[in-house]
Amino acid sequence: MGNGFFQDNAGRTTSFDGHKSPKMGTSKHPAQLRVQTEERRKEVEATCQENKWECEITVDPDQPEMTTDLDTLLNKPKTFVKDTRIGRNDPCVCGSGLKYKKCCGKPS
Repeated sequence: MGNGFFQDNAGRTTSFDGHKSPKMGTSKHPAQLRVQTEERRKEVEATCQENKWECEITVDPDQPEMTTDLDTLLNKPKTFVKDTRIGRNDPCVCGSGLKYKKCCGKPS
């Protein structure tokens, strides 16, 4: 996709306006959490304080728990590093001293 549009991990197409969004868990963008009991609120609040995250926690026993923001903060995606490819004119990896295209890179 081009022209400022991209697909997120859920497959939704969104646009990029050139402005970086505030980091989740900060005072500008606190994590929005909902729990069912006061005891659970204390557990979640302790986790947020331990990691120095700003969280807005509401207790609502009638609604299901919503802790996706906390899960996102706890399980940050890892950076993917692409493996380097061997170029045709690079030395062969077998150590023969020949170019890759003349040694192990030639078609069978």
